[in-house]
Amino acid sequence: MVTPQEIGQAVRHARKALGLRQDELAAAAGVGLRFLVELERGKTTVQLDRVLAVLGALGLRLELVRRNGTADGRAGDAPGAGSPSGEPVP
Repeated sequence: MVTPQEIGQAVRHARKALGLRQDELAAAAGVGLRFLVELERGKTTVQLDRVLAVLGALGLRLELVRRNGTADGRAGDAPGAGSPSGEPVP
């Protein structure tokens, strides 16, 4: 399970790697500076749409991975569905 702290660390790392300031990323993602600061600090939030906007502005995506190691972004699949090789499912 990914924690809010891990997402925040990933966002901060990607932002710095791109040479962006927090205010620049917030503007690019269409979110407020305060939201971005709290996201990077790992504050728990239920505003998933905003988190996804920030990830998108950084060129990142959230990938759902089954505990058995297969990626699967599709809802409603039967348990064990996905690529037999463990590769991400498009």
